[in-house]
Amino acid sequence: MTLASPEQMDQGAPPPPAPLSSSELLQIARDCGADDCGLVPIDHPALAPERASVLAAFPATRSLLALVGRMNRESVRSPARSISNLEFHRTGHAMDDIARAIVRRLEDRGIRALNPAMAFPMEMDNFPRERGWVVSHKRVAEAAGLGRMGLHRNLIHPKFGSFVLLDTVLIAAECDSVASPLDFNPCFECKLCVAACPVGALKPDGYFDFSACLTHNYQQFMGGFVNFVEDVASSRSVADFRSKVSYAETVQRWQSLSYGPNYNAAYCLAVCPAGEDVIGAYRADKGQYLRDVVDPLTARTEPVYVVKETDAAAHVARRFPHKRIRWVRPAARATSIEGFLFGMGLSFQPGKAAGLKAVYHFTFTGPQAAKATVVIDNRKLQVLPGHELEPNLRVTARGESWLRFLNKEISLFRLLATGTLRLKGPPRLLAAFGRCFPS
Repeated sequence: MTLASPEQMDQGAPPPPAPLSSSELLQIARDCGADDCGLVPIDHPALAPERASVLAAFPATRSLLALVGRMNRESVRSPARSISNLEFHRTGHAMDDIARAIVRRLEDRGIRALNPAMAFPMEMDNFPRERGWVVSHKRVAEAAGLGRMGLHRNLIHPKFGSFVLLDTVLIAAECDSVASPLDFNPCFECKLCVAACPVGALKPDGYFDFSACLTHNYQQFMGGFVNFVEDVASSRSVADFRSKVSYAETVQRWQSLSYGPNYNAAYCLAVCPAGEDVIGAYRADKGQYLRDVVDPLTARTEPVYVVKETDAAAHVARRFPHKRIRWVRPAARATSIEGFLFGMGLSFQPGKAAGLKAVYHFTFTGPQAAKATVVIDNRKLQVLPGHELEPNLRVTARGESWLRFLNKEISLFRLLATGTLRLKGPPRLLAAFGRCFPS
């Protein structure tokens, strides 16, 4: 410990913090309970998308300490979702406690640090227009060499596999050494996560249907909870409400409120055989692994929450006819034109875009004025700022009115009749556009 000089003591200035090496810091993390950890500087190129949010929360950040907590595999694999959810919650709370303990140790050494939440609660003031999380723990962990993203969009640790939860500590100090990204990907693309996903959110070609995952897996909270509240508010009677929401679903939402968010599926993690500690059983007998791990989840009779006319609805009917389809509204919705333009990439349905090749020019007027080009071709989507290429259809609308239309608060006929929405080109292309984004 560096002692304060007499001049500093006279001036009342705090003594400089004792120097802390990377090896000491990592040991502190392990002593506090982290199963693995790594360091990455704030200016690491992979953290460019995180920098603004991190510095807004803690401007003094110079280094980020990535933390890994191991989950119990059999609990996550259980078809009983209460068991799996309990494991997620317990491990998540433990990670928050570990991060908090590390910050206390650093504060005792005169080093400023901050521990954002592992998951919930989040910063929801401007959600979904802005993200709710302070820092992407997955991105930090990957940059710190603690794993790589798998086909299922989760971090795969080289030893613990997918059975991990992550956290991050922001530190106001430079590190004398930092980790390098993992030089191999533990994901060997067995595609068991693709086979197990009840809504087909994961595609064999790597495409991820974000909206399908969000609508089913997060049905009891996030946007699904907003829809539930609106069902309550719009019901004319108890009988009317019961026709919209079952008794069991109401109880499930109470559980999410009381005990933490309850996920309807974590099958992509549960079936993943990657990781040194996990892969042995898969290599020893793949057939037995499928029978023991994958089949109990895919054979489970359960409600699957999907939006009508989506790729997910077609997938459930084809792949899992024994599961109960539950029609719901999308769990995500646009609350701004900026959110609409960004959200198209998350809600696009490639299967519904078959045979469609068109260029759309959108012009939004009013307080949320914007211009954008949307290209749909070969079941792929591009959203470009401004007006590019020659359009097949021009769509001009007041921004607020377009959002009301998307949220079914006003009809397309009324927008057209009042001139609030103007089309230049074949109207059938607007209908084709709508089929790519079912609501």
